[in-house]
Amino acid sequence: MANIKLNYSGKYTINDQPVEYVERKGKGHPDTLIDGMVENASIKLGREYNETFGAVLHHNLDKGLIVGGEAKVRFGSGEITKPIEVIIAGRAAKEHNGSRIDVDRVVMDSAKEYLRENTRFLDLDNEVRFVSKVNTGSSDLHGVFNRGDSMPLANDTSFGIGFAPLSDTEHLALEAERYLNSKEYKAAMPMVGEDIKVMGVREGDSITLTIAIAFVSKFINSTDEYMKYKERVRNDVLAFSKRITDKGVSVVINNGDSGADGSVYITKSGLSCEAGDDGSVGRGNRVNGIITPFRHMSLEAAYGKNPINHVGKIYSVVADRIAADIIKEQPDIGECTVYMVSQIGRRIDDPKNVQIEISASDKAEYERLSGKAKLIAEGALEGMKDFAYDFVNGKYHIVG
Repeated sequence: MANIKLNYSGKYTINDQPVEYVERKGKGHPDTLIDGMVENASIKLGREYNETFGAVLHHNLDKGLIVGGEAKVRFGSGEITKPIEVIIAGRAAKEHNGSRIDVDRVVMDSAKEYLRENTRFLDLDNEVRFVSKVNTGSSDLHGVFNRGDSMPLANDTSFGIGFAPLSDTEHLALEAERYLNSKEYKAAMPMVGEDIKVMGVREGDSITLTIAIAFVSKFINSTDEYMKYKERVRNDVLAFSKRITDKGVSVVINNGDSGADGSVYITKSGLSCEAGDDGSVGRGNRVNGIITPFRHMSLEAAYGKNPINHVGKIYSVVADRIAADIIKEQPDIGECTVYMVSQIGRRIDDPKNVQIEISASDKAEYERLSGKAKLIAEGALEGMKDFAYDFVNGKYHIVG
C-alpha cells in the first residue's frame, strides 16, 4: 500500500532518555471505572444489536461521568452518606426496520455489571445512582455508518498512535497496579482497596513509584495498624519489582498521610469516588493501560465508542497492535512507533496515512528490518473488518 511509510528514527529509545514519567490509574480509579462502564455498555449493546438485527448499529457512548458522593469514615467502619452518581450519555440507534431496542436498559445493566465485577464493597442499590442520557444520533453519521457494506467507512478524521516495547518504567507501573489489584493479593491483603494510582518516575537507572491506595476502613482499627499495613504493601511492591526490572526501585505509599494528626487515606468502599473524587471518560489510561507523557500518544477517548467505524478508537488499538507485532517478529528493532490517520467516509482498511518509525542500531540495520515491518502493517489492515467485530465478541479488552 502506497500510504504506508517507514522512517528511521535513529538508535535512541525511551530508555536512553535521562528522565521518564509513567502513570497508571488502577481499576478502581474513578476515571478507569467510568471508562470501563461505557466500554462494557458498548460491547453489550453491540451484542444485543447483533442478536436482534443481525448487525451492530451506530452508537457512541463515550460521554460518561462519575459524580463523587459523600462519606463518613473512621477506623473499623464507614458509611456513604450521599450516593455516587453514574451518568452515561451518548448517541445510539434505538430502532431498526420497525423494531425497537431498549438502549437505556442495556446501558444501565452493563454499567452495574461492570461495577459489580470490579469493586467489592459498594452497595449498588443504595450507594450508587445510575442515569442514562443516551439519545439517537445525527442522520449524517448514521449515513456514513450504513454506507460501508463490504468494509466500514471511517466516521471521523482522526488518528491513533501505538508503540512497543514498553520500557521498564512503563511495564513496572502497569504491572505493579495489576499485582495489587489481583485476586491473590486481595485475598492476602483485603484492606487494600481497588482505587490505586501509580506514578513511576525514572531518573537515570533509578525508578521511584509513588502509589496512592484507598485502604478499606473496616479492616483497620488504628493509625498504628494502618501504618503497619502500608509498610507491608511497600515491601510487597519492592519484592514484586524485582520480577520486572533490575533497576533500583524505591516505593512511597500514600505520601499525603500525616500520622501526627491521624490524617490517613481510608475509605468505606476502597474507592475515592465515595467522597467527592469524580471521574470522566478519556481522562485516564490510554488503550495500552498507561499514560506516557514522554511518548507520542493520542488524547482520544476511545472507551464507549463504537468499534465498527470509529477510527479514533480502532486506529488507537490497531496502531498499538501493529507496533507490538513488529517488535515480536523483529526483536532486533530497538523501538517502534506507529501512527495512523483516517479521513471521514474512507474505508477503515485504507487510512490516509500510516507512518512507522523504527529505531535500530544504524541505517543499514533499519533497511534490513523495515521490509517485514511494512508487511505486518499491511496484514493488519487486510483484517480490519474482522478486527472491528472482535471488539463486540470480547476478544479485545482495552480497559484493565
